[in-house]
Amino acid sequence: MQTCDLILAARWVAPVDGRQRLIENGAVAIDGGRIAAVDSQAAISAQWEARKRVDRPSALLTPGFINAHTHAAMALFRGIADDLPLDTWLNQHIWPLEAQHVTPDFVRDGTRLAMAEMLRGGITCFNDMYFFPDVVAEAVIEARMRASIGLIVIDFPTVWADDPDGYLKKAVAVYDSHARHPLVSCQFAPHSPYAVSEETLARVRVQADQLDIGVHTHLHETAAEVANHVADRDERPFSQLDRQGFVNQTLLAAHMVHIDEDEIARAGASGMSVVHCPESNLKLASGMAPVTALVEAGVNVALGTDGAASNNDLSLLGEMRTAALLAKAQSGNARSLPAETVLEMATINGARALGIDADTGSLEAGKWADMACIELDRPHTTPCPDPLSTLVYAAGNGDVSDVWVAGRAVLEQRKLVTIDEDAVLARARDWAARFGTQNTA
Repeated sequence: MQTCDLILAARWVAPVDGRQRLIENGAVAIDGGRIAAVDSQAAISAQWEARKRVDRPSALLTPGFINAHTHAAMALFRGIADDLPLDTWLNQHIWPLEAQHVTPDFVRDGTRLAMAEMLRGGITCFNDMYFFPDVVAEAVIEARMRASIGLIVIDFPTVWADDPDGYLKKAVAVYDSHARHPLVSCQFAPHSPYAVSEETLARVRVQADQLDIGVHTHLHETAAEVANHVADRDERPFSQLDRQGFVNQTLLAAHMVHIDEDEIARAGASGMSVVHCPESNLKLASGMAPVTALVEAGVNVALGTDGAASNNDLSLLGEMRTAALLAKAQSGNARSLPAETVLEMATINGARALGIDADTGSLEAGKWADMACIELDRPHTTPCPDPLSTLVYAAGNGDVSDVWVAGRAVLEQRKLVTIDEDAVLARARDWAARFGTQNTA
């Protein structure tokens, strides 16, 4: 008999390991924060003796969800300037608000608010792109969550840096300070080809190669973005990035809504990843990414919420449902993006996109025990003939009862363990009072 720190037992376990769809009456043995074994409860009990055991007899255990594209601190801008197209929303409202209000304290408080929401929704890891990434990293470590920190680069001055030299210098400093923490990884995050010059992107390419990290950027989000790029540079944004050596397995492109067949084929051949953000794209009327075609082309497609300012929530369960339904309507095929595929997009595909799939994204021996427990015995989830379909098409954030990161509870019986929720909400209300919660349209 082997000993371990913890055994988690549930009615169903979904390893998302590419081999086994579901284990009925399953269990996970955890030791030192990592998964020691995944098997039936009978097999685990016969082989492992735990210092602590948690039983969830009506729940589904899954890998923790991975929000592969967000701007966490923008949770404080939730509901401001709703019902506007992206260009108007961004240029006339969000960027002026950021110039006036974004400080390290804003980012710390906004990130804590976002993490509280994400943990309550089963998200154990998020990929961020925002100012003061050092503050984001510190907040993540404090909350014992997991994150990929975007080393942001923009050509124009902001509260974070004055010019490309400043952005790149600070990016390396953040990487040196935080990238070796077990809960933190880093990616370069040039905002977009329209906000970063070709010359600056070339420098990002060199730095990313030197640090051996990926690149996370917005790409082909709106038709206007593509048309303006062609008018200004006689080249589509995707083509420019390809010419500059970005289109490969290290690229994580958010949105990719307005892409053609050649670009889909090239994306599939390159090994790059795409983050699908269906609800933000719908709300901003940016369009609908051709996800079925991307998947069929072999592209690694992950899921993201985008920021709460354009969604307006950070629920990956909501994104799963929307992605699945939207794909069926787009393709005219009810078999497009079945529940199992959508769960992969929200877990292991996100880990692959962030380059951390050796450590998280599925329930396999040796990986960190990042897990979500979803209760499926409620009126809206009963009966439950197929737990994965019930998860995708019926479950919501309120059904998430427990969350673990590296084997440590961060949500326990629906109570946050590592975040003072009352204090976070009070700070969020303080910020709202400073800039108003009314629609500024």
